[in-house]
Amino acid sequence: MKKIVGILGILIFVVIATIVLSDGIFLRPFNLENLIRRTALFGIISIGVGFVIITGGIDLSIGSVICLIGCGLPWLLTVHGWPLPIALFAAVLISLLIGLIHGLLITKLKLQPFVVTLCGLLMYRGVTRGFTGDQTQGFGSEFKGIRSIATAEIPLPFVEGFGVPAPCVFLVVVAVVAGIFLNQTIYGRYLLALGRSEEAARYSGINTDRMVILAYVICSLLAGLGGVLFVMDVNSAQPVDFGNFYELYAIAAAVLGGCSLRGGHGTIVGIVIGTALMQVLRNMITLVDVIPTHIEFAVIGAVILGGVMADELVKLVASRRVASK
Repeated sequence: MKKIVGILGILIFVVIATIVLSDGIFLRPFNLENLIRRTALFGIISIGVGFVIITGGIDLSIGSVICLIGCGLPWLLTVHGWPLPIALFAAVLISLLIGLIHGLLITKLKLQPFVVTLCGLLMYRGVTRGFTGDQTQGFGSEFKGIRSIATAEIPLPFVEGFGVPAPCVFLVVVAVVAGIFLNQTIYGRYLLALGRSEEAARYSGINTDRMVILAYVICSLLAGLGGVLFVMDVNSAQPVDFGNFYELYAIAAAVLGGCSLRGGHGTIVGIVIGTALMQVLRNMITLVDVIPTHIEFAVIGAVILGGVMADELVKLVASRRVASK
């Protein structure tokens, strides 16, 4: 709870600073709508990687899974003429299979998650560039109805010129389901116990392999959902860079939101707030002339490092207090 309050305080401070430094541009409806839309899209994939981090793992392949699904869906629909339901089913199935393969390689062959997902990062983008011929994929002027789930806005009563982006509905649904699963079900407690101590969890009778596989399946499934929503939003996906570095934003949001890279700790609310903070920081870099836009990744790297350092310092202080009693 303290971590959530702390990250929320930082978010409020950054929002106020951005409003002041941008001379109010931040509060313009168009900017707020784009910011909320990006927060919703990145929030979905951040929740996915949060499950993996809670178990003490890591997934570096998220951006490439987004590329694979985001380029593959319009490729199936426009190039090969697949029916929409079958193409969407294929996207879901591929996402699930990727997570299953990751989990099996990590649990059964005892490969390191870093190695498995790093290889996936390279392989999935390479495969995408191969079957698309490295050509830009999109829906063109077709499928406007289905694209509206990512581009539409929900009008608010008594508020003119502003609407809530439709992806927020997906984020709310995913966050509520994930929160209930993590905090109110036995499997969520298993995941947290696994992250705190895999050996202790195993001796307690928990099928740790199954829990690890489940975490990676959830992560890949939400990455696939993110890929579908991202491509429907922008209507153009270049295999060479679509989804590049998205895994960094997702991991940073999860870490800032209270997920310990050692595993065993994390909340869905914290992850969503961490995602909002990351997107507001990106927006600040764009709007405020004080920060050059070309050092965006330096700022993100510093934020991740600061989050990890703060987490370790808090644990160090807590352990010393316990030892002194």
